Amino acid sequence: MTAARADAEIAHPLPYPTVMVNTGQRRRAAAPSLVLRLSLLLAALAAGPARADIEDGGIEAAKRELLRAQAIALENGEGVERDPLAAAKLYCEAARLGDAPSQFNLGWMYSNGRGVERSDQWAAFFFHAAAEQGYEQAQRMLAQVGGPPTYVPDCMREPEPPKVAAAPRPPPRKAVQPPASVVVARPGWPPTIVDLVKSIAPQYKVHPQLVLSVIDAESRFDTVALSPKNAKGLMQLIPETAARFGVRNAYDAAQNVRGGTAYLQWLLAYYQGNVTFAVAAYNAGEGAVDRYRGVPPYAETRAYVRKVIDAFGQYFHPFDAGVTEPSPRLAAGRGS
Repeated sequence: MTAARADAEIAHPLPYPTVMVNTGQRRRAAAPSLVLRLSLLLAALAAGPARADIEDGGIEAAKRELLRAQAIALENGEGVERDPLAAAKLYCEAARLGDAPSQFNLGWMYSNGRGVERSDQWAAFFFHAAAEQGYEQAQRMLAQVGGPPTYVPDCMREPEPPKVAAAPRPPPRKAVQPPASVVVARPGWPPTIVDLVKSIAPQYKVHPQLVLSVIDAESRFDTVALSPKNAKGLMQLIPETAARFGVRNAYDAAQNVRGGTAYLQWLLAYYQGNVTFAVAAYNAGEGAVDRYRGVPPYAETRAYVRKVIDAFGQYFHPFDAGVTEPSPRLAAGRGS
């Protein structure tokens, strides 16, 4: 599976230059005109961005950029009255969407009591979130803040979805029948791989559409794909996951699909059918999903989850509760 990552400097999706300013001991992007940025964002949305841009998180990236620009302006009084508390709120919204610079800036505010009440725990949370995305300045701060906290600040929790009638879930601890194997193949999905997945996935009580959606996001159906993290094959199995599920040759398509599907089966049971959490864990690891009580605040993982959910079309998947116990962290409550 792929590992969540981000460049030390987040790419700007909107066409304006970056100006660096000194603020104490750090350097970061200054905010251009908020009116200009908002106009550019609205124009981009009105133009109807291409589907590829949506799948790559273009709209959410633009929102992160705008929130960060507003926060920087409010923190430093650039063109607006200085309001660090409002800045911290906007930074946190951008941080929840996976913006590593905002995570770092908010960590810095809390570590130094810059306009907010000083908190080593909150600083550690945000520095770790940014460092886990590869943000170099945050990585250098980890020696000072210690290990990551085990709680999630209120502002980092995903908004509760609207209350709608949910599909009935199976009673706990009872295996369920394999889901229907109807597949809606997308352009570019090789028929040979589609047929292979349709033959294997039901054996693990996992819908083939979900497996194919993960393959598309992981490798684009490249049987010999190799990532910088040594993830291999169609479902990008790292050596530890391959060994965990008995895969000896990750470049053998059938073995790879069996191993990746077995892992999905385990994740679905661990998260009790929550496809969003299971897919996020496939990308970032169940440890990260447990620690953040949901989708980790990584831009890559958020985009990955959107892409898989879009191709699969469901947020709940029947699960075999006999495969594993549910996640103790999530069962204990997301806010603890």
